[in-house]
Amino acid sequence: MSSKSPRQKSGRRSKWAAAALIGIGLLATGGVYAGASAAMAATEPTSASTTLTVEDGKKLFQANCATCHGLNLEGTADGPSLYGVGELAVEFQMSTGRMPLQMQGPQAPQKPVQFTEDQILAISSWVQSISPGPTFPDAKTLDGQGDVANGAELFRVNCAMCHNVAAAGGALTEGKYAPALTSTSALHMYAAMVTGPQNMPVFNNMTLTTEEKRDIISSLLFIQENESAGGLNLGSLGPVSEGLFIWIFGIGSLIGLTVWITAKSN
Repeated sequence: MSSKSPRQKSGRRSKWAAAALIGIGLLATGGVYAGASAAMAATEPTSASTTLTVEDGKKLFQANCATCHGLNLEGTADGPSLYGVGELAVEFQMSTGRMPLQMQGPQAPQKPVQFTEDQILAISSWVQSISPGPTFPDAKTLDGQGDVANGAELFRVNCAMCHNVAAAGGALTEGKYAPALTSTSALHMYAAMVTGPQNMPVFNNMTLTTEEKRDIISSLLFIQENESAGGLNLGSLGPVSEGLFIWIFGIGSLIGLTVWITAKSN
């Protein structure tokens, strides 16, 4: 009995050792393979793989958008026709994550973007080739070098009733809202004015010239890049938040002071 015990223990140790060696071998093989794959991917040119054509855009549209908008932009019961919307509207809706739409609602919310920039540009180029519409502006319109003061006045007259005078956004009716513009890119500001997404009206060149649009964009970029000149902005919500602040802290302080004086005199 005693002579068999060492052999049995030795056998158990050899089985565990074999399993450990197999595991180490698999891990080493996997590590080498992963490292080699990463090295090959880093050395391969990416220009050919990321350059998408208009035909690629058509395929992407038909695979991801046609269910609602139709195979040829004609629209369906679940989505409007895209005739004449142009590449600018498509880029705006997809680059802000509003499209593809997750579910029907008062308006499409912003959410994480589901496509790459190349894919979005390919889809928008195909839409433009089928039914042309508003297109991308020149670089000068988006440079932020327009008349900031004039732009601020134009924004106050044409946009502030929905977006707030400080571009902080605001609530509309029936669960709709005007989004804040405090982090919106210059391109998407222009696209919103030209294409009129959601509840926003279209500001064509008869309403706002290209130079006036440039001024508005410049004023909004100025707001993004500079702190409130008036100090604490209280959420930029206007008279409501300001009145609440005055009521709580201003009148509250006066009441507290009155109580203190009365108690002191007694």
